[in-house]
Amino acid sequence: MIVDTINSDLKEAMKARDTLRLEVLRYIKTAFTNELVATGHTPQETIDEESAMKVIKRLAKQRTEASEAFRAGGREDLASKEDSELEIIKTYLPEEMNESEIRTIAEKKKDELNIDDKSKIGILIGAVMKETNGRADGKLVKQVVESLFS
Repeated sequence: MIVDTINSDLKEAMKARDTLRLEVLRYIKTAFTNELVATGHTPQETIDEESAMKVIKRLAKQRTEASEAFRAGGREDLASKEDSELEIIKTYLPEEMNESEIRTIAEKKKDELNIDDKSKIGILIGAVMKETNGRADGKLVKQVVESLFS
């Protein structure tokens, strides 16, 4: 389970005195606890695998957005820290699908749902996102689906 892996890596980071990794892992554990409380559970409970993955994906997205914002604001030092943290977080995420895999799913879903006009593009994007089961970047899915109507 991902929670066990994170706990184990946390101990290793403490022993290795890897401050950045330790900080990120503690942040992930805190986010797990916050998610439990937000969903009406007690902090002592263990988060399930699906919820843990959602939390980790959310943290990765936050880091990406923060990095982009810092770069736009001319703060490369803070952006690089966010990027370093993002790399650690990504090690706990499943490998993302590439464009050709997404295109195959999108074409199949387009035929299944019999979508032939651009007005229903949102339905198709939603169906593809559901099919990829969180293993695809939303921006890439949107680009691939839009390219099917070009």
